[in-house]
Amino acid sequence: MLEVLRRIILEVNGARNLDAALSTMVRRIRKAMRTDVCSFYLFDADLDRLVLMETIGLRTQAVGQVTLPVGEGLVGLVAKREEPLNLEDAQSHAHFRYFEATGEERYSSFLGVPIIHQRRMLGVLVVQQSEKRRYDEADEAFLVTMAAQLAGVLAHALATGSLSRPTLPGGQATFTGVAASPGMAIGEAVVIAPPADLNSVPDLIPTDVDYEIERLKEAIGKVRDEIRSAGERLANRISSQELALFDVYQQMLGEAALSQEVVKRIREGQWAPGALADVVRRHVQYLERVDDDYLRERAADVRDLGRRVLAHLQEGTSATPDVYPENTVLVGDEISVAMLGEVPRDRLAGLVSVRGSSTSHVAIVARAMGIPTVLGMVDLPLPRLNGARVVLDGHRGRLFVRPSEELESRYQSMIDEEQALSEVLEHEQDQPSRTPDGHDMPLMVNTGLAVDAVASLKARIGGVGLYRTEVPFMITERFPGEQEQTRLYREQLEGFAPLPVVMRTLDIGGDKDLPYFPIDEANPFLGWRGIRVTLDHPEVLMVQLRAMLRASQGLDNLQVLLPMVTNVSEVDDALRLLERAISELGEEGVSVARPRVGVMIEVPATLYQLEALARRVDFFSVGSNDLTQYLLAVDRNNPRVAELYDACHPAVLSALSRLAVESRELGVPASVCGELAGDPAGALLLMGMGFEALSMNAPSLPKVRAAVRRVSLEAAQQLVEDTLLLDCPLAVRRHLDDRMGEWQLGHLLPPKD
Repeated sequence: MLEVLRRIILEVNGARNLDAALSTMVRRIRKAMRTDVCSFYLFDADLDRLVLMETIGLRTQAVGQVTLPVGEGLVGLVAKREEPLNLEDAQSHAHFRYFEATGEERYSSFLGVPIIHQRRMLGVLVVQQSEKRRYDEADEAFLVTMAAQLAGVLAHALATGSLSRPTLPGGQATFTGVAASPGMAIGEAVVIAPPADLNSVPDLIPTDVDYEIERLKEAIGKVRDEIRSAGERLANRISSQELALFDVYQQMLGEAALSQEVVKRIREGQWAPGALADVVRRHVQYLERVDDDYLRERAADVRDLGRRVLAHLQEGTSATPDVYPENTVLVGDEISVAMLGEVPRDRLAGLVSVRGSSTSHVAIVARAMGIPTVLGMVDLPLPRLNGARVVLDGHRGRLFVRPSEELESRYQSMIDEEQALSEVLEHEQDQPSRTPDGHDMPLMVNTGLAVDAVASLKARIGGVGLYRTEVPFMITERFPGEQEQTRLYREQLEGFAPLPVVMRTLDIGGDKDLPYFPIDEANPFLGWRGIRVTLDHPEVLMVQLRAMLRASQGLDNLQVLLPMVTNVSEVDDALRLLERAISELGEEGVSVARPRVGVMIEVPATLYQLEALARRVDFFSVGSNDLTQYLLAVDRNNPRVAELYDACHPAVLSALSRLAVESRELGVPASVCGELAGDPAGALLLMGMGFEALSMNAPSLPKVRAAVRRVSLEAAQQLVEDTLLLDCPLAVRRHLDDRMGEWQLGHLLPPKD
């Protein structure tokens, strides 16, 4: 039977389309099980009914015509119970229902199994026989295995719209990805293709090495001009922080980076296109492993630049339209910052990409520009989307293709409401984040590159709660020197002075390695990363600490944050290096004060070492994203388990509440940075728990400030008390929604289904 199963699976996987695969499957199953009938019923969520989609043995005219609700008939019972049903005499069962169109009155035996993919019931697979026969365990196991095999194929087909359903109403298709930038948009999909295919370049030995080098340099020069023009078009619309990403591109095209390596490969005996493809692929292989950090997206940047240079080498042009329609929703396999810059801002309504994550470069720019964005939409049928009417939901990570009038009207209403809300909230952004009963709740921002719109932010925030220092390391082809780092840190500290700026020491390793410092591990999330890497390389940490201290001269607003701490000995070692850096600078005539030092609480072990840590550091900063991920053992970028990731899980909230109480008892201030702090309801919970500051991305500030200004500290504390009594994330979310509604703050929450 295993060999038969293997052959059927091979045939099904080799079918030219899903309709052919289904037809092959029912015929092969009927033959293998020596039965009279094999049928497949699809569950249509829009109709909330099961539809006969394929059969061998029943009347073919019944296909697409016979439907039944879940729970009705034997097939409906299998779907409802989500378990197999094996009957020797089907017609004697209480749930048997006769469908004249099928001709199934001739059949006595019945075996039905549900088709389930990631807890979602997709349909039912059925075999029947005219004579009374109870299918044995081997038969049942065989059919269950076939249903499991069909589940993955069917889920993909439903997501991509490749399953033909001619008799079903609608035509609307829904796709889900990673919500990367909030907001909603309605417009026309414009599919943008890469300018050239790096994987189809043949290997050729150059006849004239100098000519190959010269045309490479000419192609790179043209791409540099294109990138410069794209950056200039965006210069007045995004902050210097996001604009600096175009400098990343320019640096990668520089002599010390991409160009030099390709020239070396040409001299080794490869023509320019082949040398370029080789070098780009090697860089991409280094970076593809990166998961939850800005650094991963260097792979996308390198790939995009390589394609652009290759297009000029091949004398081709990028497959982008000359004129973009109004309300363009840009769709592509992998959208880069440079591609984004090619679309007129007044015509760009949204972004959708098959690849990418919420920490990608394009996500950073999209958030800064206020463009709804969904990335990681792996099931997108790109060739069939161009020109289609779409609705994009950047809050929930959804794309609706060819939406119904009702859906489009509903989203247009929500877009209008969101716009009106933004205008209302803007009027109070210079007001203090103070509760009605007089409690001040400092709101801070997370930044990553240069000063982020300092002029408009300084009056509205309590400081920078997290400055990610990895980015200067990302935009060079080597570890940046002390002077380079000092200049960047000084800009940040001066820009926000006298407000505090919390600078996190280099947080790389495992899942976010550098191209010039690769790390290959089987389990990167639990591997060599954060403080573990920098303590093993004190020469790197010392240069960074010295640069931070130099940059803080005369400002005294520097605070240093240590990431991924697991043991107190790691803190002791880092503090010794800090004291040494202060001493060395003193010997060089540079007098600096010891900055406040904090520990990032993101590893669960630190929750049980707070007292020991409190004797060593000045503050705690909770990284709610990683702490949630580690407490729940969930990789939030894994689509199979991403739904399990929820910062409102009772265990996470309980841990945060105890942490806040214990920190207060120890006299150590504690703040939170992460998505929970930027969620209005989550921010009220954290305020009620007693955290002393909240740090978030700048776009989250208006709604969080509005929530804080309208809810008293006493009410927030009661909210915490009530919420901690609940025992599942769904109950917590419902309770928070209800309370926000009672406070007339429901408009601050993302739209619901």
